[in-house]
Amino acid sequence: MTAQHVYTVYVIQLDDEVYSSAKFRTANPDWNPAKPCVYVGSTALTPEERFQQHLAGYKSNAFAHKYGTRLMPRLYRSWQDYPTREEAERAEERRALSLRKRGYAVWYGI
Repeated sequence: MTAQHVYTVYVIQLDDEVYSSAKFRTANPDWNPAKPCVYVGSTALTPEERFQQHLAGYKSNAFAHKYGTRLMPRLYRSWQDYPTREEAERAEERRALSLRKRGYAVWYGI
């Protein structure tokens, strides 16, 4: 029997220094500096386990690895329990774009 995975979306706060990256700045021209810079991802692990992987550089996004400071559960608590990777990735993109629309500077992993 194959193990059943449940996927979740997570949000990592990034140090504002990430905005010095031209690539990050170009993706977020409407950033409100009163809001944090964040990375949005999805995983079959717990958000805590995945965050530790990013910090360690294992299968990590470069921005999350270099600038990740902490998880922001308030921003992902309601984005849980997706039965497939595809559904989680769609939710990841929706969450990232909704945060960007609210003034956050966002990078996401798909």
